[in-house]
Parts: sequence; structure tokens; C-alpha cells
Amino acid sequence: MFIETEGTPNPATLKFLPGRDVMPGGGTADFRSAETAARSPLASRIFALPGVARVFLGADFITVTQDEEAEWASLRPQVLGAIMDHYMSGLPVIEGSDADGEDDYDPEDSEIVEQIKELLDTRVRPAVAGDGGDIVFRGFRDGIVRLHLQGACSGCPSSRATLKHGVENMLRHYVPEVVAVEQVEEV
Repeated sequence: MFIETEGTPNPATLKFLPGRDVMPGGGTADFRSAETAARSPLASRIFALPGVARVFLGADFITVTQDEEAEWASLRPQVLGAIMDHYMSGLPVIEGSDADGEDDYDPEDSEIVEQIKELLDTRVRPAVAGDGGDIVFRGFRDGIVRLHLQGACSGCPSSRATLKHGVENMLRHYVPEVVAVEQVEEV
């Protein structure tokens, strides 16, 4: 098995491409700690390595964020080994389902929300996935679109600028009801 590795705009995060589907159905899963990764044998295996701070599973990639003490020179080969061992084990990547919380918006705005989601899915998410992350719609109230960044995008130094100058400008151009975009964190 050959696993490619790519850098991301976030220097603390590397993107690993195992050359096969990671998440079934193209979904994503973002794990901020070993405790939250219990339902993923793959993420749990990666978190068992010293120096891992976050694991994000994309459609066909895995992004791993190191903590402040770790160095990629020693952590990268360990992560490669953990990914390879996981796929050799035959265990699933994820067990059960993770029902996301409901999106927060007024039902009267459902047409606007569908436009926003369509633009995010077709224009933003592919670019963000290319950098090892994802962007998830979380709500729309009073003209403000609430988005959650995952994977390499979470904590990336350029993420706020991307949201304000890229995503917000695009949404405001195509959906006049949008006045701003704000990033939300999930606990």
C-alpha cells in the first residue's frame, strides 16, 4: 500500500492520501481528541501515537494535526504506519453513525439556505478538501451564515481570511440576503 503525504496551509497539519476511500459516502468526521475518536478504529489508532492533537477523516484523505511538542520528522512515519496497519486489520474506518445537529435557520429562509448550501458544496468544499479540510453549514440568521471549519482548516492561520475574503464575498455576490459569514466552533 502506497500512501501519499501532502502539506496543507496549516503547518501543524499533514494530509495523508491512502489511495482509497476513507469515509463511506463521502462524509467527514472530525476528532479533536482521543476520547471523541472512540467510534473510529482508524482515528483511535492514530491518536495512540504521541504528539497527535487532531484527526480529520475526509472522503479520500486523512489529515493529522500535531501538538506543539511533536515534530513531523518523527511523527509522519508513525502515522503512515498506523494508517497502513489499520487498513491491513480489516476493521472499519468508523463504526455507527454520527448524526449532526440540526442546522439553525428559520424555515421561511429554506430557499436561501438551499442556495447557500449549493454554493458551499459546489464551489467551496472541493477547494477546502484539497487543503485537507472541510467546511460545514451550521446556520443562517439575520443575514449571517454560520460555518464550522474542520480538519486542516481548523486552526489554520489563513482560515479567517479565507472565510471573510473568499467565502463571504462569494456568498454575498450570489445571495444578496447574506450580509456576513462567521466561524463557529463546536464542542
